Amino acid sequence: MGQHNFTQRRRNAARQNFTLQSYVTIRALIFDFDGLILDTESALISAYADVHAAHGVAFDYEHFLRSVGHADYAFDPWHAFEKRADRAALELERRAFNRERDLQLTLLPGVVALLDAARAHPLRVGLASNSGHAHCERHLARLGLLERFEFLACREDVPLPKPAPDLYKLVLNRFGLRGHEAIAFEDSHTGSLAAKRANLHVVAAPNPSTAHHDFKHVDLKVASLAEVKLDVVIARFGK
Repeated sequence: MGQHNFTQRRRNAARQNFTLQSYVTIRALIFDFDGLILDTESALISAYADVHAAHGVAFDYEHFLRSVGHADYAFDPWHAFEKRADRAALELERRAFNRERDLQLTLLPGVVALLDAARAHPLRVGLASNSGHAHCERHLARLGLLERFEFLACREDVPLPKPAPDLYKLVLNRFGLRGHEAIAFEDSHTGSLAAKRANLHVVAAPNPSTAHHDFKHVDLKVASLAEVKLDVVIARFGK
């Protein structure tokens, strides 16, 4: 009888372990920055447009739009100017316009609510950005959000930017997690592809500059982060 009870307990434990392993616990949220937390991408394009307008040069909006979200996309932003134009001076003008526009940027809808929900669960929160630390940290500090992120992985931290998975893998390694234990929030094809390549669940929230991107590979697409109900998303992915 004793041996029978022992064997039965082992079988029950095995069945319980199988059931528990059928459900994945979501332990972290990892955010992109540009275009997801702040619409810096639209501000950048507008800054280039400002310089073109100041010099009376036609601006090819579609040409610039194609560069959004692509860290390795090579193009000459001053191709509409004469060849003898001082490109260094034009870039200085662009930066001045960009700084003015950046200071006017406010958080995109749903960002704070999602961070609050992550804290309430609680979940670990990281950032994976193709931009540099100075850029991300300056804006996050200005907005009072820097301390809300446990770890920031930026372009200078990895050999390859998105769409390579390196940035996401760096955050996962820092947290000691596997890809399926985290949800990535992205706004571009390039970023969402990087997250999928690192085996994360991916929620895409395109902005006006990335609405035309291909998001067929993501797990969920929303109009903005304001649509994301964290409990619902966790229940959806945590299986």
